[in-house]
Amino acid sequence: MLTALTGAFGDRADAVSVAGRSTSYEELLGAARAVARDLADAGTTAFAVDAKASLETVAAVVGGLLAGVPCVPLPPDAGPAERGHILRDSGARVVEVDFARRSAAGPELPPPGSDGAALILYTSGTTGPPKGVVLTGSAIAADLDALAGAWQWDADDTLVHGLPLFHVHGLVLGVLGALRTGSRLVHTGRPSPQAYAAAGGSLYFGVPTVWSRIAADPGSAAALAGARLLVSGSAALPAPVFRDMERLSGHRVVERYGMTETLITVSGRAGGPAHPGTVGTPLPGITTRIAAEPGAEIGELQLTGPTLFAGYLGRPEATAAAHTPDGWFRTGDIAAVDESDGTHRIVGRASTDLIKSGGYRIGAGEVENALLDHPRVSEAAVVGVPDTDLGQRIVAFVVAQGVTGGELTDFVAAHLSAHKRPREVRFVASIPRNAMGKPQKRLLLEG
Repeated sequence: MLTALTGAFGDRADAVSVAGRSTSYEELLGAARAVARDLADAGTTAFAVDAKASLETVAAVVGGLLAGVPCVPLPPDAGPAERGHILRDSGARVVEVDFARRSAAGPELPPPGSDGAALILYTSGTTGPPKGVVLTGSAIAADLDALAGAWQWDADDTLVHGLPLFHVHGLVLGVLGALRTGSRLVHTGRPSPQAYAAAGGSLYFGVPTVWSRIAADPGSAAALAGARLLVSGSAALPAPVFRDMERLSGHRVVERYGMTETLITVSGRAGGPAHPGTVGTPLPGITTRIAAEPGAEIGELQLTGPTLFAGYLGRPEATAAAHTPDGWFRTGDIAAVDESDGTHRIVGRASTDLIKSGGYRIGAGEVENALLDHPRVSEAAVVGVPDTDLGQRIVAFVVAQGVTGGELTDFVAAHLSAHKRPREVRFVASIPRNAMGKPQKRLLLEG
């Protein structure tokens, strides 16, 4: 995974820049070797790092890879309960990194394709205490190589993003991906439109919140016209944002799909078709299937491939429950596949986004995109709530001005089938979201 650091792509003083601080591969490798030496000397079996956007975080993760010791990135904003749970569950000790401390030598690189644990990333814990997802070096390497091919990503690129370094998107793709391809990395710190515009990158990563803010700043969006590829993930990109980015920057943003447990498995391609609401086709080595009821067009997305996790740390029952009897991973996401070209469309989570109303199976995402097409709606989240007549009725939470609930219901009915219209519209000040911009619908229902 450390192709760039081992010299295949030379060196430059600003090879890696994080929040305004730059370093060369040589300096990064020296700091990482010092971390690896400390881990080896202490006999560490797992370690944690406060995963702030910093060169120290990058050095810690690379040091863990050099030492063959799994790293547990801690969210910097984690409360005492969450932090304590992660440390107890993983058995990891927190390591402080002094980036100025360098070592000329360290443990030998692990053998290529290692099946040992490289990272332990914790889930968001929406259905219980966060679970540790064990990711191996071979799974990460397989995923990064597949993405490099899909996105034509190589050492000539400059990757720009400002995503958290304790998730797959920001850490695995956004840091290890750059180190494996040898591309220059610019982490902007905060992912502001102005920072993205000033970075001069060829490849940009963002979540929908980032792209929405850039689309609302025409000057920043236009500054990305010279980029090669814009990629969105971690949640569905609203169709209006897709269209605004195309109009302002000339780019059709490519979407991709993945989970902590699977890494990225489905994606659009550089130079390929990109359409709002779709996430492309499976990456090489990935096989998908839709487990749908007879006659239904949508169902649970299940998949197999070399990028899957090794299991939930210390939870064999949960690991088994996440797989079908014939070994396919159950994503819990509802999807549809275009039979003509294999393009995947993610409807949402089975637990919150598949609505069964009046005998119909309705994807919340489709209704949300219809609402977002209304010029007075800035945010929307759709859920199904119990209803004695319909089974579930469609309820829309919207952030909007100068429009009534009845007008929005009629607007959706005019754009989609009438049975997909919201039966109730609730106006809210904002839609609660997690660090990756995903709507927290349970919080809306609890409020």
